[in-house]
Parts: sequence; structure tokens; C-alpha cells
Amino acid sequence: MRDIFHDELDAINETLLRMSGLVREALTDATSSLLNADLQLAEKVIAADQIIDDIQHDLDNRTINLMARQQPVASDLRNLVSTLRISADLERMGDLAHHVAKTARMRFPNSAVPDLLKPIVTDMDRAAAAIGEKLSTVLQYRDTTRALELDKDDDAMDNLHRNLIAALLSDDWSFGIETAIDMTLLGRYYERFGDHAVSIANRVYFTVTGEHVPSE
Repeated sequence: MRDIFHDELDAINETLLRMSGLVREALTDATSSLLNADLQLAEKVIAADQIIDDIQHDLDNRTINLMARQQPVASDLRNLVSTLRISADLERMGDLAHHVAKTARMRFPNSAVPDLLKPIVTDMDRAAAAIGEKLSTVLQYRDTTRALELDKDDDAMDNLHRNLIAALLSDDWSFGIETAIDMTLLGRYYERFGDHAVSIANRVYFTVTGEHVPSE
């Protein structure tokens, strides 16, 4: 029975890893659709969000079922409880990519991002991709060292977000209120993507060590 339990637990962890790859790909594709006014790619991201939602629902059902059948304790219980929270964060990361793609669709055939701000958005996408890659490593190997690094990695995203807001508040802003609102929301989507990744990393750290990440 214990072998069956751990096989199911491994399968659940593999599903989390799959979700992390899907949300990373979704945001990359959403950014491309945003910067290039690619309606077909935006529609692909929007449709794929339902796949991520379905995976989360299935994962939560499997996790709760396993908890009910096996009544795990100690580290196994921490792992399963953390799975529920991690899957929720990953689903939300998928939603954020979905929001980016919907902005691209809404402004098509134009790009929602002015040329002036495309470098910042490109940098935010690169920061999100790096965060997403490290998060996958954390989930796959339960790597607590890299889990702790993600908070620092997210600082780069926060700095880019501040740069974006500064550009929107500049006296030189000439792109109108509608574009300013779009960019404010888009900046928030990327910033929150990083925040959810940090939350997951902290949850993995707790799962492995039984302790919360120390406060600075």
C-alpha cells in the first residue's frame, strides 16, 4: 500500500511540474501575441487556459482522494496539503497569461504596447521566463536552495514594474488614458506572475523542511 501511495504521490508531483511548464509557455506566447499583434497566438493562449484549469481540478480531486484513502501524516501530509496550494497558484499564473492574451486580442489589429515600452515588456517576459524555469527546477527536484533564490529573482521583476509605472507617470507620456490603463494592468499581470512563483517556492521549502522561509 505504501508503494502505491508513493507512486500516486509521484504522479501528482509530475502533474504539478507539467502545469508549471504550461503556464510558463502560456505567458511567453501571450507576450509574443501582445507585442506582435498576433491574434491567432492570442486565441491559442486563451483556449489553452481551460486545459490548465481542468488539470488543476483533476489534480485537486486526486489529491483529496489520496488524503482520504491513505490518511497521510508528517511530510506526506505536508506534501499533499502543499499540492493544493501550489496548484491554485499555478492556475492563477495561467489566468495572468490569459489576461495578457485577452489584451492582445482586444487591441488587435494594433499592438497594445507602444514601441517606447516594448523593451520593458520584453524584459518583463524574460524575467518571467527565468523565474518560471527556476520554478520548474524547484518543483522537480524539491530544491530548497533555488527556492530561496526565487525571491531575489522576483526583485528584478519588481524593478521592471517600477520602471514601467515611472514611464506611465512621466510628463512625456503621450499615448492616452486607454493605453495607460492597458499598460498598468499588464505590468500588474507580470508582477503577480512572479509573486505566485515565489509563493510556490516558499511552499516547496516548507514541504521539504517543515519550516517556513525565514523573514529577512
